Amino acid sequence: MKQEFINAIEEMAERSGDVIRSYFRKPIAVDEKQDLSPVTIADRTAEEIMRAIVRKKFPDHGIIGEEFGSENIDAEYVWVFDPIDGTKSFICGALEFGSLIALKHGNEVILGAFHQPITRELLIGDGSSTRCNGKKVSVRQCDSLDKAVLLTTDHLNIEKYQDKDKFDRLIHLVKLYRNWGDCFGYYLLATGFADIMIDPIMNIWDSYALIPIIRGAGGVITDYRGNDPVQGNDIIAASQGIHTEVVRLLNTGKL
Repeated sequence: MKQEFINAIEEMAERSGDVIRSYFRKPIAVDEKQDLSPVTIADRTAEEIMRAIVRKKFPDHGIIGEEFGSENIDAEYVWVFDPIDGTKSFICGALEFGSLIALKHGNEVILGAFHQPITRELLIGDGSSTRCNGKKVSVRQCDSLDKAVLLTTDHLNIEKYQDKDKFDRLIHLVKLYRNWGDCFGYYLLATGFADIMIDPIMNIWDSYALIPIIRGAGGVITDYRGNDPVQGNDIIAASQGIHTEVVRLLNTGKL
């Protein structure tokens, strides 16, 4: 059954990726949602494709999607979609975006996928292993903050939702800090090119797919307080050697 789910993910990535590529770096209308975030025909069409595949292959499954809401969410299996995570990057012609696909069984997220449709990289994680286009990937070993690359999506959101002073201290302790964010930052962590990825606010369609990906790559992913990320609305993901230290610093200001 698991292979059947993976096959479905691969089909969703391929078909939605075709649509997203067709709009990338092209003139495109940008609408504004109620929360003032942008959305395009590429977001909506990609999610429609994903939903149609689930309805055809798994009619008893539920669906939660950023653009078209929820259906049958009390089902044993529920799919969670963010068709373009990083729409702001997408509409600016930047590559720091991707599609997120998660499968939830009960209270556990059992599969997660990240697809970058321009570079055609597909990460699939099951909590035990993570593969990129079939090749196993892993978080790199990092045991000291002064060797770490720190990423976040939007620096302004740190001050809005968390403690800016504590985050600023972390910035000055790490080797390098950049805003290569949204799901692309977690891709960099899972494939060994970054060491810490932090988001001070997230929805479930932003976070669920990342949980089995990061864990499968050997990293640690929690909410901002070090608890179960499935129950949280913020994320700290990092290599095993520094995750606890990062959580402690961001919550207490102490190393």
